[in-house]
Amino acid sequence: MLFTTPGTHRENNVIFLFECIDTGTTNPAARSIPYPQEKRYRLDVPHPQLHHPNIMAAALCNHALVAGLAGSRSRPVQSRRSLKVSAAQNGEAQVWLPGVERPRHLEGKSAADGYPGNRGFDPLGLGRDEDRIKWLAEGEKTNGRWAMVAVVGILGQELLGVHPAWYLHGEKEYWLPINALTAIMFPIIAFFEITRLQGFAKTGKSGVVSKFPFDPLGLDSPTNAEKEIKNGRLAMVAFIGFAVQALVTRSAGPVEDLTSHLANPFGNNIITNIARLPETLAQRAS
Repeated sequence: MLFTTPGTHRENNVIFLFECIDTGTTNPAARSIPYPQEKRYRLDVPHPQLHHPNIMAAALCNHALVAGLAGSRSRPVQSRRSLKVSAAQNGEAQVWLPGVERPRHLEGKSAADGYPGNRGFDPLGLGRDEDRIKWLAEGEKTNGRWAMVAVVGILGQELLGVHPAWYLHGEKEYWLPINALTAIMFPIIAFFEITRLQGFAKTGKSGVVSKFPFDPLGLDSPTNAEKEIKNGRLAMVAFIGFAVQALVTRSAGPVEDLTSHLANPFGNNIITNIARLPETLAQRAS
């Protein structure tokens, strides 16, 4: 008959797992217990001693025994951070809202598979089409990149004192009429977009012309992809805020709006700005 009493001991960030095995059993197969996922150290003791209440306590408190078992076979305990990173890379990241169940069609899709930032948010069910979901993820990333560039440009031109405001640049006179500029820009942008689509269809990666992925600095990794999509989403939300501010306040830009709000929080906020919207638009029209 086989008796097993498990116990654990932690020493220098190494967990030792002990089992007391009845050495008096006549069945050799009963003493061979497979543990495919983790190594355990067995303490073989005679059958009568297994019933002693302090047998495991004595074994675990024996520092000399623990030191003898520590070696190359010992497996260090993973840190919480490494476990979180591993879970995120395996598509087991947290959902966008605690308590919300991840849609089945988004399970198992991680940054390593080309789905960075997968938090199970798909209220419209756009990701149910397996033939389109990766292209939709690519579209989100591309829009996030444009938004990051736009946010930096909007803040930069205001801080540098470039006039007029960012939302009025369409009224400026450039070196060519707007129709001529459109005629030049349209085929150039179309070329880059068509080649990007063709390259993505072949490689599943985003790139430029013949470089897929386009990664001159060697930064392409699942971890950086997660960071990029997070910053891209934040930039998209920020750009929507900038656009609403431009419509409501007609100021020089978001920096001026922030400064005026901090100077007078109760007089310059979203409620008062919306209340003054007819007056603001009338002044602009005049």
